[in-house]
Amino acid sequence: MPKTFKDLNLEPSLVQGLAKQNFTHPTPVQEQAIPIVLNRQDVVVQSYTGSGKTLAFLAPLFQLLDISKREMQVLILAPTHELVMQINHQIKLLATHSDLPVTSATIIGGANVEKQIKKLKEKPHFIVGSAGRVLELIKKRKITAHTLKTIVLDEADNLLENTHAKTIQEIIKSTLRDRQLCLFSASISQQTLDLAQPFLNEPVILTNQAEAQMNPNINHFYLQGDRRDKFELLRKLIAAENPERALIFINQKDSMEEVAEKLQYHKKDLFVMRGNIKKEDRKRALESFRQGKVKLLVSSDLTARGLDIQEISHVIHLDCPASPQEYLHRAGRTARGYGSGKSICIVTPRDVSTLKKYQKKYNIQFTEAQLSHGEFITR
Repeated sequence: MPKTFKDLNLEPSLVQGLAKQNFTHPTPVQEQAIPIVLNRQDVVVQSYTGSGKTLAFLAPLFQLLDISKREMQVLILAPTHELVMQINHQIKLLATHSDLPVTSATIIGGANVEKQIKKLKEKPHFIVGSAGRVLELIKKRKITAHTLKTIVLDEADNLLENTHAKTIQEIIKSTLRDRQLCLFSASISQQTLDLAQPFLNEPVILTNQAEAQMNPNINHFYLQGDRRDKFELLRKLIAAENPERALIFINQKDSMEEVAEKLQYHKKDLFVMRGNIKKEDRKRALESFRQGKVKLLVSSDLTARGLDIQEISHVIHLDCPASPQEYLHRAGRTARGYGSGKSICIVTPRDVSTLKKYQKKYNIQFTEAQLSHGEFITR
């Protein structure tokens, strides 16, 4: 018999709240991580994209909250604004469905700082934010670091392996030594572990493999053609597959705009994830995509990392990602939870060797496909 959330010692209100979101049986990562987080242990979790990591830390942290106190108790840091908003959305959903008076606030750079300070005066239980603005408000004593019981680093490899690293370390140093630290990501390198090690207290390391793993529910395909034929292959692919929701990855900003204009000329409803879009406009567009009013999202790696939209059926790569790790994160936007999905690369003959690197790294198989008479045909 598969385990239920009740078997993991979650309170009835949370079990009921999860059931209202159609989550009745934990995914493997939830089954492993929830008891450890509930036990207030430090934990490092590596699990493929779409495996249910967000609820693996949110559900037990809800239970650990002292909701009788109006104080900041959990800090969740994420590398992109989209992921911050997404986590906060899940907090609000779980609070509503579980009928629990749990409060939260988002703290991100680029937004009005005075409005954020006003939100913090209400002492939300959860703070979900980007590292730079969170540190700024800790230094201004608007975030009470000494009341934080748990810090979660979501997409920990991204947070600890680039320009955020020193900021993250400063934030952690500002909290009490007995706080809980939880790291979650699809890929956790030795460098990430080395940077986090001084702050971890006898952590439980949860990973089923030495290397990052690809979600087994994703099918991988490629379409081959000359560079000048790429857009036409994309257009025909969209017509043939008529995806429920598709995420189209393009490496260059100029190319993103050009492809978007051409698709719009062919009467395709889409949204381009530009880096300079206002937060509210982006939020509305993502909600339209989530609801299926817009079926195509054109994006770069930067703006799509961390997107969690259950209904993405197709990930299309008009350009190959820069590294196998980026392919892992891109492809992982589909087949969320127990779903399945397609990852399709549109490549030139020179790019085929790059696909072989992804195959070797993640032990996956790419199937060559063709478009014929309006159909997507696999060999």
